[in-house]
Amino acid sequence: MTGDGRDRGNDDGSADPIPTASRETASETDAGGPATTPTTATDGGDTSEATRRGIRPGIGRGSAGDTGVGTGEDGPADADVAAVLSDVEADLVEEYRAGVRRKLAFVGGTLVVLVAVAVYALATGPIAITPGELVRVLVAEGDPVHERVVWNIRLPRIVAAIGAGVALAAAGAVVQSVLRNPLASPYTLGISQAAAFGAAVAIVVLGAGTRQDSGTVVLLDNPYLTSVTAFLASLLSTGAILAIARLKRATPETLVLAGVALGSLFTAGTAVLEYFATNTQLATLVFWKFGDVGAATWRLNAVLWAVALAAGVYFTRRAWDYNVLDAGDDTARGLGVNVSRVRLTAMIAAALATAVTVSMFGVIGFVGLVVPHVVRRAIGGDERLLVPASCVAGGTLLLAADTIARTLLSPVVLPVGIVTAFVGVPLFVYLIVHGRDYW
Repeated sequence: MTGDGRDRGNDDGSADPIPTASRETASETDAGGPATTPTTATDGGDTSEATRRGIRPGIGRGSAGDTGVGTGEDGPADADVAAVLSDVEADLVEEYRAGVRRKLAFVGGTLVVLVAVAVYALATGPIAITPGELVRVLVAEGDPVHERVVWNIRLPRIVAAIGAGVALAAAGAVVQSVLRNPLASPYTLGISQAAAFGAAVAIVVLGAGTRQDSGTVVLLDNPYLTSVTAFLASLLSTGAILAIARLKRATPETLVLAGVALGSLFTAGTAVLEYFATNTQLATLVFWKFGDVGAATWRLNAVLWAVALAAGVYFTRRAWDYNVLDAGDDTARGLGVNVSRVRLTAMIAAALATAVTVSMFGVIGFVGLVVPHVVRRAIGGDERLLVPASCVAGGTLLLAADTIARTLLSPVVLPVGIVTAFVGVPLFVYLIVHGRDYW
């Protein structure tokens, strides 16, 4: 008998128990070909005839010769999806590039403001200098008096203010990132107070500071010794903060409270040293604690800028690690970051930059706290641009504050630490009131 689904007969009229498809399969097997199981070409499992021939079920229903995606009614839909995805990708790329341009524009604009403030600071003071005379002074062709004022007084002060702002702002930005704490800064964590205590030890106990020029200017006889003792003391505060951060459930509020306690402790230690200090040592400590860059010299600036640039370059090179830390410690470990080492080295570098600045110019608060918040609000939290932008903005802010301190009550010169406090506190309150969505 013949027909679909019936047994096909032999020549002798007996029934053949093997279906035709099975005989074909057996023949292929005997010939060394692949043995396949006959199935109906449906939208069912992976063993269907359609699957064997390379046609994916449910995607296209073309002719029997189709070996890929069919040319049926679903083909144009796939093309539409691809076009939509291409448009979305192009939009995302353009949005990213626009964001990068906006961030670079912010950094460039801040640099322009920094240069403008520096030029204004050079020309402004008890002795006014015109722009033309300032150019002649800078090329060593100006009035000798103006040259001494610019090269020996104003320019070292400007360079010191920018360098101190760079060091403090970079340290503050990195400390906030590695601790994931928006309230963290060298000042709020007690690092600045610890550095001040170390510098006080050098001045009172080790005799590193005296009053010179008939008592009108306070200079440190041995700034290197002062920097070393300030750095060692700041490491104590840094170690305590890291130890508390490693405790289970150590919240950002806990770290800030611990920093306040440590700052009070080191402040009390400094007060003890002041109580037993001589009149000269006490005058040195009091003037130095105000925070002022008026005693800047080219030698001090060389040390300050060496540390500030080294810290800034190191922080920028480790920006990827800091970005990963923002996602959490577990995620960072999963991506191959040694969380403990990255956090420890970042805190040590921040402590070094803070200690050198504090040991030379005293405690200057709010720069490391406010500047990173302003920059984050403007360009976001990408550490690759956050650290350089914070450096530029920190130098601009501190230079502007020092210029205000010199000119506000001229000829009286206020310590820059007082101006940064008056400017920093309202600005920080404004950022708190308007929220911190940029974190």
